[in-house]
Amino acid sequence: MSTIWHQQTLNLRSRSRGFHLVTDEIMSQLDRIDEIRVGLANIHILHTSASLTLNENADPTVRTDFETHFTRAVPEDTSLYQHTLEGPDDMTSHIKASLLGSSLTLPIRNGRLALGTWQGIYLCEHRNHGGSRSVIVTLTGEG
Repeated sequence: MSTIWHQQTLNLRSRSRGFHLVTDEIMSQLDRIDEIRVGLANIHILHTSASLTLNENADPTVRTDFETHFTRAVPEDTSLYQHTLEGPDDMTSHIKASLLGSSLTLPIRNGRLALGTWQGIYLCEHRNHGGSRSVIVTLTGEG
């Protein structure tokens, strides 16, 4: 057995505001995960107005309900914030990203992410027009 460390930057395509499943997009670009028998994958988004979370991967209404909840919980009312130079969705995006987080650490088993049957990785796009997003994935484990 050998210890493997691997890190790479992945680019995710541009998406509109909302919660988007990106598990397959990440896995299709990820090198060397198939060499790891047991380990961990850390996925870190390189932006302050988008976030990552792990949740339901089958029913798309869950993702719609997430967006509805966060839009109500953090209203786009510029009278509430000082940081508004980039528009009404700027500061609210930073708040939502802080609430959800910028990283996921997930187990690897036999060359695959060890996710539950109904789990998927979400890109949480909090800007109306966020553009493409980048993530750094760090893999470590025994091969």
